[in-house]
Amino acid sequence: MIETKKIESISVFDMLKIGVGPSSSHTLGPWRAARRFIEKLRSKNKLALVERIEVDLYGSLSLTGKGHATDVAVIMGLLDADPTTCEIDQIPHEVSYIQDQKKLQIDGVYVIDFDPATDIKFHRKFLPFHPNGIRFKAIFSNSKSASEKYYSIGGGFVVQEERKRAQLKKLDFECFPRPIEKATDLQEFCRRENKAVSEIILENELYLHSQEEIDSRLKDIWDVMLESMYVGCHTEGTLPGGLNVRRRAYDTHQKLQKGKTYNDKYEWIEAIRDTEVKFREILKWVSCYALAVNEVNASLGRVVTAPTNGSAGVIPAVMMYYMTIENHDANFEDVKKYLLVAGAIGSLFKKGATISAAMGGCQAEIGVSSAMAAGALTELMGGTPDQVLMASEIAMEHHLGLTCDPIGGLVQVPCIERNAMGAIKAINACEMALDSDAANAKVPLDKVIETMWQTAQDMNTKYKETSEGGLAVNVALSDC
Repeated sequence: MIETKKIESISVFDMLKIGVGPSSSHTLGPWRAARRFIEKLRSKNKLALVERIEVDLYGSLSLTGKGHATDVAVIMGLLDADPTTCEIDQIPHEVSYIQDQKKLQIDGVYVIDFDPATDIKFHRKFLPFHPNGIRFKAIFSNSKSASEKYYSIGGGFVVQEERKRAQLKKLDFECFPRPIEKATDLQEFCRRENKAVSEIILENELYLHSQEEIDSRLKDIWDVMLESMYVGCHTEGTLPGGLNVRRRAYDTHQKLQKGKTYNDKYEWIEAIRDTEVKFREILKWVSCYALAVNEVNASLGRVVTAPTNGSAGVIPAVMMYYMTIENHDANFEDVKKYLLVAGAIGSLFKKGATISAAMGGCQAEIGVSSAMAAGALTELMGGTPDQVLMASEIAMEHHLGLTCDPIGGLVQVPCIERNAMGAIKAINACEMALDSDAANAKVPLDKVIETMWQTAQDMNTKYKETSEGGLAVNVALSDC
């Protein structure tokens, strides 16, 4: 019997968020924090009093902030732009105007002096609680001021110190009707009720949202995933940032498509299904899908955090593999099951370890996304709940210790290729689990999550998204 207790209820929609690249913790998180700060001032009727705003970025947000466009994200957040719906093409123009004019319009009404070059400060100092710290300070016309500190803890999640303390004490969380803290909890619910993982998770989501809202939001998430793959496969050129990385998804896609014609992303899927594919080409297709998403992400495009922006390509790539290779009859119901399972697996890692590269290295991003995709694919392939969890365990087991060392602080090298590798590993983990007696698995998923967290704590700080170790120091921007 599972004891009913206060366990944090993390929704699938917390794990899978629509946002702007290149980083969920360094871009989407600060963006959302800035909007939250503006909303707090608005709620206290203080926006009209604001004369200036100062922003301080700390720790990892400072060390790799420029490469991750953290300053751009802060500006867009202060403008109160919505990262899920804003016009991507307008972001450079909005930022350039503010940099030139040194003026910022808050709430669409109040114009204040704001020079990003001096009012956004980068500090190497690390704040307590989390490496990704940010402080906003508003100076008012009456000579008073107000400030707030936020922590971007990965996957676009933002907390304040008070909330962080509550998390550490595990207090005051609203529970799902089927509270799940560990993989064994999920496993027991599936066994007791004789239901698939996706069915258990759907019933929890129905506690928060209507069936219509769940379907609508999952369709929106999949549409953005599909769009990012489509755009990435049809955009050539060089990625911004100074590394001069050439987009590869376009060239790979051109070779694989073999002259098939289509008019939009939905016909594109059918065109791929009609293409005869061999094993070597399957590897190329999966890699192409993953590369495409993360090339869009690296160019400040719109993607879905899954569970982060830096790992956004794995989950859509594996779903596309299923739709275009394994099951040509796959439809939205399959997408729905897949995303529900993926979100559930991701939440286990967030509760038991971390999904922040600044806390755990790349194992917390690519490793987690690969585990999410492996488990989700396994359910679609007819696997049992035990096999779902086993596939997730296998995928993470072979990402343990993976460091985060982006060259130049950019989410490009080695990040983009790692998404392709994570997607391939997820498919392989699924196949291994399907061929195994998962009920007698030697390594439980909970033990791998625990090990990942221990590894994260032991990992040298320079390998946690600081660009102070690994490839980031051995390969300089000047070498590229």
